[in-house]
Formats: sequence, structure tokens, C-alpha cells
Amino acid sequence: MKNNQELFNATDEVAEKMYEPSYYKSTSQTEKGLAVTHEQVSDVYAEGTNDGNIDENTGENNM
Repeated sequence: MKNNQELFNATDEVAEKMYEPSYYKSTSQTEKGLAVTHEQVSDVYAEGTNDGNIDENTGENNM
């Protein structure tokens, strides 16, 4: 199990980073996690729902 200092350092690493598109190809677990989280937030924001379902657009205005 990690000690408190290692956990503190890990939280600093996450807090200091902002999403970059290159993170999808990164070998860093932190950067990959930020890329996935960014994608999830973008999908929910664009879809307007948090239930994970993507509505089929049948050509009608669904607003």
C-alpha cells in the first residue's frame, strides 16, 4: 500500500495537469485517465444526459 507522501505526490500530478489531445496515446496512467474523463464529459455535455444513452436522431428537431 502506498504511504501518505506517495498519495500526496499522485494527487499533485493530477491537479497540475490539464487535458491535451495527445494524452490518448500517452503511457502515463494519469494522462490516459484525463483523456477518458474528458471524452466522457464531452459526450454528456453534447448529449445533454447523464444516463449513458445516446438518442437516435431521426431527422426531427429533438430540442
